[in-house]
Amino acid sequence: MKKWLLVLGMITCILGASACGDEQKDASAWSEMSEEEAIYYGEGIFQTVRELCSGAYEEQKAQYAKADPVSAAAFSSWESAQADMGDYVDIVEKSAEINDDGIIVNLKVDGTSHDANIEIIFDDEYMMTSMSTNVIYSFKELMAKAFMNTLLGMGTVFIVLILISLIISCFTFIPKIQAAFAKKPKQEAERPVPAAPVSVPAAAEGETDDMELVAVIAAAVAAAEAAGEGAASTDGFVVRSIRKRRMF
Repeated sequence: MKKWLLVLGMITCILGASACGDEQKDASAWSEMSEEEAIYYGEGIFQTVRELCSGAYEEQKAQYAKADPVSAAAFSSWESAQADMGDYVDIVEKSAEINDDGIIVNLKVDGTSHDANIEIIFDDEYMMTSMSTNVIYSFKELMAKAFMNTLLGMGTVFIVLILISLIISCFTFIPKIQAAFAKKPKQEAERPVPAAPVSVPAAAEGETDDMELVAVIAAAVAAAEAAGEGAASTDGFVVRSIRKRRMF
């Protein structure tokens, strides 16, 4: 327990110092570090990041993420990988590579669902420059992801092309619709207005009937006089008026 507290305190100091860039370069001390020490150093960094992301140290995690973008990226990478990894089990493989520019520590982590590779890079001033967590997928899972990505990409392209084709095909109806709207007001303007029906006055109709009746009566009187005098002429009489009488 005291060992992990000591490591946690040491890593905390390192993460806090990573926000400052005024330290002098110490290449000789760095070159003397062994691979075992580098692995121990990187493992302590990983355990610190994992503990801070466990939910028990949210306040400290927020402080480190705010002060150091590298720490913030390390937290984000580990948390995003945990969705596929599942719960952390143990570190199963460890390796380190030391060169003149710095050190690279690789840790293989066992998870309940998937394993993951942790890559931690330090510069020659003992400052962590990056920490990435890469989930290890099986060949079948990689092919399934590639197939789904291809299917989604091609499906999206075909759907967009179909929509564009439908929109272009609708352009042929636009002139017809415009012509229909332009022709309708013209037809309404040229439509003839029906003439109002001419009503024949009732007095004129009655007068026509009376004239016919007068002619019939005159003809009958002329016929009667002709029978008595032998001449058929209507000059000797004039019809002044006609009165209709009700017989019943």
